[in-house]
Amino acid sequence: MKLWPTGGLWRQPNFVRLWSAETVSQFGTQFTQLALPLVAIDVLHVSAFQVAALTVVEFLPFLLVSLPAGVWVDRLRRRPILIIGDLSRAALLASVPVAYWFGALAMPQLYVVGFLVGIATVFFDVAYQSYLPSIVERQQLIDGNAKLEISRAAAQLGGPGLAGIVIDFLRAPAALAFDAVSFVGSALFIFRIRKEEQPPTRDSASPRMREELGEGLRYVLGHPFLKNIAACTALFNFFGMVGTAVLLVFARRELHLSPLAIGLAFTVSNVGPLLAAFNANSISSRLGVGRTIILSSVIGGPMFVLLPFAPEGNAALAWLVPVFVVGGIANVIYNVTQVSLRQAITPERIQGRMNSVMRFIVWGTIPLGGLIGGALASEIGLKKTLIVSGIGCCLPFLTVLFSPVRDIKEMPEPVFDEAAAVLGPLVADAGPIATERVGS
Repeated sequence: MKLWPTGGLWRQPNFVRLWSAETVSQFGTQFTQLALPLVAIDVLHVSAFQVAALTVVEFLPFLLVSLPAGVWVDRLRRRPILIIGDLSRAALLASVPVAYWFGALAMPQLYVVGFLVGIATVFFDVAYQSYLPSIVERQQLIDGNAKLEISRAAAQLGGPGLAGIVIDFLRAPAALAFDAVSFVGSALFIFRIRKEEQPPTRDSASPRMREELGEGLRYVLGHPFLKNIAACTALFNFFGMVGTAVLLVFARRELHLSPLAIGLAFTVSNVGPLLAAFNANSISSRLGVGRTIILSSVIGGPMFVLLPFAPEGNAALAWLVPVFVVGGIANVIYNVTQVSLRQAITPERIQGRMNSVMRFIVWGTIPLGGLIGGALASEIGLKKTLIVSGIGCCLPFLTVLFSPVRDIKEMPEPVFDEAAAVLGPLVADAGPIATERVGS
């Protein structure tokens, strides 16, 4: 097992800057993922339903603006979108500790910040996944996505523990200031990417937004690989969010874990996902692309079933950490493999719309799952809600098992883009043909 990735991508300055931006941003994001709901729980003392509603609001933009975001990402240069997305999130998150220090913080502000940060994240994520294929070669996509996943896993390894310490000593709002600074740092790294990016050529004959949206939807929903991967990821995200929306409330109010203990649990458990990110490329090469996607989707579900049976107090850590480790390993391998497959089979000119449609489908189920999770917790209790979530998470693998995905052995070769050949100059500047569980 390799302890550190090697390869030509580390010698490509533009990729290293993109990787550095993702690393800095991910570390800051760990603070927000723990701090924002804890602001609601510990500072504003709201109900479990209101905490779940905050999760719904954060993910609602993926349902509302993902599709038009994909069109704009395909119409515009992607690097400026990334920079604006980072700076917008920095300003929005910084408003929370400022309001807290002035004694004016309330739930409506958290809902507004969560929603607007979600919009900025939609544009950033669609542009980010569409930008990578223009920086690396097709055969380097799995390696590139794996290295970028290392950023996420490393941040998850160190971020929650540090966030827990900051929250314990300075309270949750102060931790959001760290995330605001991290987004500024990420924007600076992206600003330094030097690869020239030509805007797509458009004229009076260019398709209207409705037509471009339709092309993206038809491409994903008609593709034998993409539609089944979308179904698997969407179902897992829905049932997973039913439990995730109330997990922190369960940990604080029924397991009686402190913010420091919760941060420690997330920190220690992310050793597994970090190792998975280092080795995702070799795993998919040995097992085959299709088998890797199916196997990782099978493993993730049972881990959610185990969550509600954790003992109370600090003994819960010995239960939760192994569950998080195994579930995280499966999630990382699944995401790296399926995202790389999507990028590999999709023409460059439609990357933005493909990613936005996938995000619309696979993240669009998250608000609904969060809302149902909050409602169930109010009616049947936190533990039973987590059990319902776990059972549901064991089913989505069937959508890829009984599909053409299981027969994919190697990353497919680039496809011939018939539309590009017909449109000619309209897509001449789009570049060569290159080619969501949560975070896909």
